[in-house]
Amino acid sequence: MTPRQTRSDAVANRDRILTVAREAFADAHDTSLTAIAKQAGIGIGTLYRHFPTREALIIELYRRDIQQVIDRAPALLASLPPLEALRAWFEEVARYGRLKYGIAEVIHAVTDGGLEDPFYDPFVHAISTLLDAGAAEGTLKPGLDPEDVLFQLSVLWKITPAKNTEERASRILDLIVDGLRTPAAR
Repeated sequence: MTPRQTRSDAVANRDRILTVAREAFADAHDTSLTAIAKQAGIGIGTLYRHFPTREALIIELYRRDIQQVIDRAPALLASLPPLEALRAWFEEVARYGRLKYGIAEVIHAVTDGGLEDPFYDPFVHAISTLLDAGAAEGTLKPGLDPEDVLFQLSVLWKITPAKNTEERASRILDLIVDGLRTPAAR
């Protein structure tokens, strides 16, 4: 017996739910599932078939988004000099942080405060890859600890959404990147 293939309309519905939910949670973390279903153009029963709980929806968003951020690191290094790739990747992390702000408490609870997060090591590895490339090029200090850098980046997930969120994130990223650079690269 072979497993049943998911119908294309079911896949489209799931993708639409995730797209709408991502934007809704970034704007207001208390958005109702009914509002998400309505905006996605589906019934609430369809949403619950895909995501039986609010937490299931949030975790799927987290899983997809964090993997996309992780996957961007080598892609950016392939197309940009290391320092530019690092800054561009940090900007991706900042954009992701806007989503995480609204749903951080659910992710934190499900991943046991990050201790049980299967994406932690790959995320740290992505940072390490970027830092190593910059160190090899001479634009970033050698021997930087990627977990220390992750700790610095975590402030991005604490920025309260407001009119100047992107500007504040950019200023914070400038401070972080400047602290990672070698004196010759400043």
